[in-house]
Amino acid sequence: MSATSKADRPAAPVDPALRRERFGWYSYDWAMSAFNTTVISVFLAPYLTSVAEAAADADGRIHPLGISIPPGSLFGYVVSLSVVLQVAVLPLTGAVADRSGRKRQLLAAATLAGSLATMALFFVAGDGYLLGSALFIVANIAFGAATVVYYSWLPHLAGPDERDAVSSRGWALGYLGGALLLAANLALYTQYESLEVTESEAVRICLSSAGVWWAGFAVVSIALLRNRRPVDGAAVPSTSVALRASVGQLRSTLRDMRRYPLTLWFLGAYLLFNDGVQTVITVSAQFGSEELDLSQTTLVSAILLVQVVAFVGARGMGRIAESVGAVRTVLGSLVVWVGVLVAACFLTAGEATQFYLLAVVIGFVLGGTQALSRSLFSQLIPPGKEAEYFGFYTISDRGTSWLGTFLFALTYQFTDSYRYAIVSLVVFFVVGGVLLAKLDLRRAIVAAGNTPPERL
Repeated sequence: MSATSKADRPAAPVDPALRRERFGWYSYDWAMSAFNTTVISVFLAPYLTSVAEAAADADGRIHPLGISIPPGSLFGYVVSLSVVLQVAVLPLTGAVADRSGRKRQLLAAATLAGSLATMALFFVAGDGYLLGSALFIVANIAFGAATVVYYSWLPHLAGPDERDAVSSRGWALGYLGGALLLAANLALYTQYESLEVTESEAVRICLSSAGVWWAGFAVVSIALLRNRRPVDGAAVPSTSVALRASVGQLRSTLRDMRRYPLTLWFLGAYLLFNDGVQTVITVSAQFGSEELDLSQTTLVSAILLVQVVAFVGARGMGRIAESVGAVRTVLGSLVVWVGVLVAACFLTAGEATQFYLLAVVIGFVLGGTQALSRSLFSQLIPPGKEAEYFGFYTISDRGTSWLGTFLFALTYQFTDSYRYAIVSLVVFFVVGGVLLAKLDLRRAIVAAGNTPPERL
């Protein structure tokens, strides 16, 4: 080995075409994060709960599909249902993306479907909780499908030693985009009376604005990202042929994944702890509104604070990972998440300052946990199967959780306490963290046919 270590050498210049494509990839994070922040994290849960309360019977219950539940449990169950449906849709989306060679077209189609459903949330009013639930399910499935395709570009855009940094930049830019729209929506919401609109109309405008933002900025990404030929070098098939082949390919992938038990081990750990992360993000506004009696303005500004701090956190934890390794950094963040949940259980109702302090802590660990997990998983995918494997990975990703939201809703239904519901999520971080700590990640990367980075 030469006297100059690899870490001390200057980075090789990035090809201009690759730099443009990376910018397009980062831009999609900017576009899609608006859905995660404005819709999932802030406005929809409290608003849909209030719409459901307006539809409740004399006993304070609603009856979607003939099932009697309290309005406070509705959003958790709706999110869980949307993710159960994603289990069927997302892996197939990944298989089609890899087999068809038409990732740009698939990204455009998923973006169009999701953004239109999000814009249509403007029409959810009165007691129309079923319409709101259905539109969110469509939007969230499309959001997941777009995420699968978007993530699958990462191995093409960065080598093993660059991936943590590239992934972290994408997350960081996404938080800035989500924060910018959320700031505009906060201004709209706090001034709705002077704008001569009702509070309900202001919330519905904010919800639909996320769809406009998502679709508008996605144009940049779709213009700059490039399709790749299928890994086997075959000619790009027609869409119908690719779809039929992808069903068979999905079955093959399910069988093939058993050859990579260490990849499955990481996936299982990630699906657990990230389900906890996503549930905290999803229910935080509902928890603040219903349990802590905080105003909508406080909730929006707290989530905005999370977005701003998360930009710093994503970059900061990326730097920490360069020093101590991505695995140790993620494990450390999971310890912080457990502390956040325990602290949330003891927050004083009406005390906005306590909620803001907790938001700062969440913001710092949020982006890094997700960005580093994404780059770690990209190292564990057999070459040429990126979208297929990310199809399974994305089952628990941005705003999509099923076990966590189901447990939260179920705990609330039986205890009538959002505090018990929020602290019940500790189990996901503890079990997921233990599984990750026991994984030999370097051996897993080699087993998948990839070259490990110098530091894990």
